Amino acid sequence: MVSLKNISIKLGEFALDHVSMEIPTSKYGVLMGSSGSGKTTILESICGLKKIRSGKIILNEIDVTNLRPGDRHLGYVPQEGVLFSTMTVKDQIAFGPIVRGWKKEDAFERAKELASSLEIEHLLSRKPLGLSGGESQRVALARALASRPNLICLDEPLSALDEDTRDKACSLIKRLHEKEGFTVLHITHSASEAEMMGELAFRISEGKVISA
Repeated sequence: MVSLKNISIKLGEFALDHVSMEIPTSKYGVLMGSSGSGKTTILESICGLKKIRSGKIILNEIDVTNLRPGDRHLGYVPQEGVLFSTMTVKDQIAFGPIVRGWKKEDAFERAKELASSLEIEHLLSRKPLGLSGGESQRVALARALASRPNLICLDEPLSALDEDTRDKACSLIKRLHEKEGFTVLHITHSASEAEMMGELAFRISEGKVISA
């Protein structure tokens, strides 16, 4: 579960005031909005990458407002994916669990499990150079999910993909969500993508978040 309680954010001349929204545990929430509306700013504040001026951010009944990003136990997939250039796909996916103290064999088993679900098993020994956009996004998603976080934050994860690749990625993400039951906040500017992916939909307009 993620809950924003009257959060306010100010970045230069841009401001969001008294924003509230809630996504229950295991639900797939989508936040829509035009470019520059503040949807990514909200996501980054949940991740701890941007400070809020007031209000509270609650994850699974815990107030994480003042916690560091690494202490919030969430997964984040930025729009660009951003993979580690020197690591194999298997090592990328296992990285988070190992850092969190998992045994290596358990972390690598988790990497194989996610690679199978996302149809990237054949890439486990590869490094990022030469991967397609769709492949890179699936690796980034697997890496974010590997340590079983409380929340997955997806920042326009499909926007750079062509139509066929996007449709396949949507199908794989939905299937994996149904299998694992993780909570999702998915940012998009596309109403059709929101309709396809979301169980709950919100829209940000003029600094306010409303149910869509």
